[in-house]
Amino acid sequence: MRSTFIAGAVVIAAATVASAQEVTLRAVSAFAEKTTYSRGFELFIERVNRDGKGVLQINYIGGPKAMPPFEVGNALKSGVVDLANSTGAFYTNVMPEADSWKLTERPMAELRKNGGYGYMSHLYAEKMNAIFLARHVDGNPFHLYLNKPISSPDLTGLKIRITPVYRDFFQALGATVVQTAPGEVYTALERGVVDGYGWPITGIFDLGWHEKTKYRVDPGFYTAEVSILVNKSTWDRLTDAQRDLLRKAGEQAEGAAVAIFAEENAKDTKRQADAGIQTIKLDRSPASSISAGTRRRNIASIPASTPRKCRSW
Repeated sequence: MRSTFIAGAVVIAAATVASAQEVTLRAVSAFAEKTTYSRGFELFIERVNRDGKGVLQINYIGGPKAMPPFEVGNALKSGVVDLANSTGAFYTNVMPEADSWKLTERPMAELRKNGGYGYMSHLYAEKMNAIFLARHVDGNPFHLYLNKPISSPDLTGLKIRITPVYRDFFQALGATVVQTAPGEVYTALERGVVDGYGWPITGIFDLGWHEKTKYRVDPGFYTAEVSILVNKSTWDRLTDAQRDLLRKAGEQAEGAAVAIFAEENAKDTKRQADAGIQTIKLDRSPASSISAGTRRRNIASIPASTPRKCRSW
């Protein structure tokens, strides 16, 4: 009887220890669940939860319905959440340097080798209490979408929805800018609050924006960035095994990004045409000269201590 009791106690104790070793992290996305810019993050979570049973699990609390997009950066920094899926454009109030991701012209695989990632990861740790784990949206250009036609790169008299990513660019083209979260764009278009918006080539079908969009302006500009961030204080408390689970899943997400978005870009370009969205093609010369001016201002805002090679991303 006594030996049976001891054996049972040992089993219970072992189960308790195993359970104590498993850590559950809270995660949030700045984009609506199951949409283009959350899917890579959701696949990352599936991988971690599948491979991390008994070691590490992620509790996905959702997207903007759980937390407004522009609050995600502060929530991650303060530890309200442990992981976040967001774009630098949504947390420039916490880390202004995140705006530089839009200027990258090389894939993350190269930035990890040339010093760009190393410098930025230092800033994330220092200013945002964050680990920049992986970028899962890469090679994805922004575009201007309109419900009124234009014949030149002049947006004077037009109200355009923006995020900080393209505020300077659209203002340089003469637009009146209106900043909103993605979830408010459809209503803003429907009510005539804005005449158009900035958004990448993919994702306008996720929230029904194609219903209120008549034109896409080519060429695209800048490049979209959506990444997985981990609160640094949380990261430091994890075991090596737990960190390795996150790294492995992050590497898979980042490694597939360029190929995934090359395919998605082509697919959504065709889908827009099929939906009746007309393409306005502008000559690259005037548009690029303004874009270049904006680019110089943005690069000039990067701290002088930034290594020179990072300025030519």
